Amino acid sequence: MTTYILDACALIAVFNGEKGADAVSGIINSAAGGDCSVLMNKYNLLEVYYGYFRDEGEDAAEQKLEILGNLTVMVKDTLTDELMRMTGKIKSSYKCSLADAVLLAQALMDNAIVVTADHHEMDAVERDGKIQFLWLR
Repeated sequence: MTTYILDACALIAVFNGEKGADAVSGIINSAAGGDCSVLMNKYNLLEVYYGYFRDEGEDAAEQKLEILGNLTVMVKDTLTDELMRMTGKIKSSYKCSLADAVLLAQALMDNAIVVTADHHEMDAVERDGKIQFLWLR
């Protein structure tokens, strides 16, 4: 079964109706039908939360968490030793944020396809060929 892992920008695209939202919604709907699985690491969810909290306030941020809770997205919320070490290796190898390094490490651990629009930080990772990407734009 195919596994996808959402970057923060993928979930934000859905919430804001941005380009790529249809692709993300399609993946989530497929997961609801049992055709695939969808993950998100809590560090990337934190990016979504603080962005809405900063820009629109606490109520909006809490509403987004509630919406996510109703979707077929498994939130990974444990920083295991393996994930910590893999994240450290990725962070030291690529110019990316810590949250993106966690995303990439989680993708490797779960053999998941990264759903993102962040070419700026992820193109170099894709060129190495160890992680698959589904680009939203």
